[in-house]
Amino acid sequence: MPFPSKEVLKCLKYLMDKKMAKLKVTQVRSTIKRPKDQKDTIKALGLGKINRSVEVDNSLHIAGMIRKINHLVKVEEV
Repeated sequence: MPFPSKEVLKCLKYLMDKKMAKLKVTQVRSTIKRPKDQKDTIKALGLGKINRSVEVDNSLHIAGMIRKINHLVKVEEV
């Protein structure tokens, strides 16, 4: 796996600077024709249908999951 770009690192640093803030993650794109690991990540976050949203605590684990599927979801701070 290649090292994340500077933009991704800045995004992760910004997300982690907010101490245990809540994030609202909304699926905006379909998982059809996506790799199995991306489908599994969507399912692990509690998503699965377009426009379904979940609120999760901001942590390194969640930030990594969001980075993996950032093209399929929209993330907002709550």
